Amino acid sequence: MIAAVATVGMLSSTLALAEVSEDSVIDPKALMAPAVVVESVAAPVAVESGTQNSMDPSAESAPHAAAIIDDPDTLAELVDESDVGELTADEKCLATAVYYEARSESLAGQLAVAHVVLQRAKSGRFPSSLCGVVTQPGQFSFVRGGRMPTTPTHAGQWRTARAIAQIALDGSWENPVEGALYFHAARVQPGWGRPRVTRIGGHVFYR
Repeated sequence: MIAAVATVGMLSSTLALAEVSEDSVIDPKALMAPAVVVESVAAPVAVESGTQNSMDPSAESAPHAAAIIDDPDTLAELVDESDVGELTADEKCLATAVYYEARSESLAGQLAVAHVVLQRAKSGRFPSSLCGVVTQPGQFSFVRGGRMPTTPTHAGQWRTARAIAQIALDGSWENPVEGALYFHAARVQPGWGRPRVTRIGGHVFYR
């Protein structure tokens, strides 16, 4: 007698983006800690093996248990698992922007900055290359005279920035600031008349 049991479990995923009103009083300490936790939970996918006839010789080699495909459950896990190898010029520009603009932010905040650069390049309103977006005059304060700064020396933060840049390019984690083309530090109020997307940590994002 042949008995086959397969169990498939699924967990719902959640995405929380905290909005902060324009009248909110911002605690300076809040700028140093992420105000938003963006996390997606992906359950392992169970792949059910095909049913085999006991008289079929190939049945002996068939798997008797479901194969499990493991996916990262958090953005932190995905960053840890990312293979950050040699970078192209545009990839390095993107990673450098993440490093200098958001290295003190949460991983979600760093990913948000990376997506702003990517969305600018695709918008038709900014240069079409990532390096062109990053070095455009008057856009990023860490760029002086149209030149990129030296390669960061903090190995851990630089590796994280490179991993975040690659994740954004691959689209392997949900974009927390879909459509955003601008952002500023939450400690300033530039009075932009732009539609606001959200605030993540110490940055506020706009379309």
